[in-house]
Amino acid sequence: MSARIDAGPYPVPAWLPGGHVQTLYGAFCAQHPTLHFVRERVDTPDGDFVDLDWCGPGLNPNQRPDGQASPHESSLVGTAAHRWIEDGDQAVLAGDGPALVLFHGLEGSSLSPYMQTIAHALRAAGWIVAAAHFRGCSGVPNRLARAYYSGDSAEIDFIIGHVRARLPGASLHVAGISLGGNALLRLLGESGAPVHGLRAAAAISVPMDLAACGGRLSDTLWGRQIYSRYFLRSMCRKIFDKAREFPGLVDVSRARNLRTLREFDDLYTAPMHGYHNALDYWTRASSLPLLASIRTPTLVLNARNDPFVPEASLPGSHDASDDVLLHQPAQGGHAGFVTGMFPGNLRWLPARLLQFFSAGN
Repeated sequence: MSARIDAGPYPVPAWLPGGHVQTLYGAFCAQHPTLHFVRERVDTPDGDFVDLDWCGPGLNPNQRPDGQASPHESSLVGTAAHRWIEDGDQAVLAGDGPALVLFHGLEGSSLSPYMQTIAHALRAAGWIVAAAHFRGCSGVPNRLARAYYSGDSAEIDFIIGHVRARLPGASLHVAGISLGGNALLRLLGESGAPVHGLRAAAAISVPMDLAACGGRLSDTLWGRQIYSRYFLRSMCRKIFDKAREFPGLVDVSRARNLRTLREFDDLYTAPMHGYHNALDYWTRASSLPLLASIRTPTLVLNARNDPFVPEASLPGSHDASDDVLLHQPAQGGHAGFVTGMFPGNLRWLPARLLQFFSAGN
């Protein structure tokens, strides 16, 4: 038994050549809709919280359930959410239509272009979408010294379970991008059975072999000077804030000299979340060894020119179960997939998700 392979192309624009350009243009330049959400704060069992941003037909971020106008709440300025969820909103969420739980990538949020585009497209198609934030990514620092990491399948399980409780009659789907996709695939593989009654799942631009991908981002010129530098700007700011709140948490002088994701994971991510060092974390948190155990219909979409994910690290048909469809187009970059005439758009990715979810897989 082995996974299905789809090598079909995505319609890459002739004016956008190469994985680096496709990645950077998709992240910073491509046109995408602006969508506002209704936010829910959910307490976690360990005393922390996660924020979920909801959208869907009938769920108005600018109007309360009683019909009164709701201005942008001051506590949500700087986020994609305009108001907090209220009890009256539950009536909108009580249907039995399609719904999606959506997980972002490293240092992403519901403001990320790919999150905005997917949520907008599915909402327009009549879906309810819960855009989940990992701890510390919703625009508000989380309460604990810990943060989030690529192997945190328990967090994915908790959030999907909460959404299922909110939407007991919904046809529930889940999608994760990059880091969120790896944690999602780990949950699906660890379970070895359908999770929370999910109809289907999708993982996009996923670093399933974290050692290979971490090495690519830490040891290459583009990885160090462009991608790592971009991510470390916000990641280091967060651990400096945590160091002030939790004295002795990290070696601040060492943190000031971080230059790669390997160094960051050695200093903070690995020891904070139960790993010996970055290599131990990358090895044990990778989803690749678990793909053969997945029993939920799952699309795994990775461009072969993704600058974060070496093509040699991508799974083959014998690495995954026959419930998995491996779509590996030659082009697309990392969570890019820009299409159309200049200046381009990001509509291909949500259309691919809807195609897969609607196919009865």
